[in-house]
Amino acid sequence: MSLLENLKWRHAVKAYDATKRVSEEQIDKIIEAARLAPTSSGLQPFKLLVVRDQAIKDKLAEGALNPECMRDCSHVLIFAAWDTYTQERIDTVYDFTTDQRGLPRGRFESYTTKLKEIYLNQPDEVNFAHAARQTYIALGLALAQAAELKVDSTPAEGFSNAVVDQVLDLQQYGLKSVSLMYVGYADAENDWIAPMKKVRVPKEEFILEF
Repeated sequence: MSLLENLKWRHAVKAYDATKRVSEEQIDKIIEAARLAPTSSGLQPFKLLVVRDQAIKDKLAEGALNPECMRDCSHVLIFAAWDTYTQERIDTVYDFTTDQRGLPRGRFESYTTKLKEIYLNQPDEVNFAHAARQTYIALGLALAQAAELKVDSTPAEGFSNAVVDQVLDLQQYGLKSVSLMYVGYADAENDWIAPMKKVRVPKEEFILEF
């Protein structure tokens, strides 16, 4: 099945079957799709948190707009961005990149110097907003990979970032939650949106040509 057909198939599931688990093999593929996502300057300024533990899901559900999805899905994937850019973070990424490519460290110093001049002179909240936007590219690819695997999913911003950050103690990692993705298998009887037609703005309204 083509990517477009997979995207037509998927929908944001509203109820999950708590008795069904997604295999670790499939979860690994979804994670890998997110890991391979492009990011600004290749910095990958976020982490993907994978929650399997039911007790943790129950705690996270206290701040969820749809707590049943949080509790009943197989896995919760949380996209958490760097709280800011730092010289150490930028250097760590580029040292790793040059090492992996067999290049001398400092090979991209002129470029990283420009990055530092930009980011290190911006407020933390501006840097976090920039890093947070990178997570949505990874989220989109993860959703597409799940669709290809015929694994149900729901992208969500309807949750308390404060609850997620506190339960997972993200501050110690210099991270803040941005969005999340429920992964599992739909509860056919209670996923009320499943039988409804998928609706999107018509192509002629969606695009502007110049």
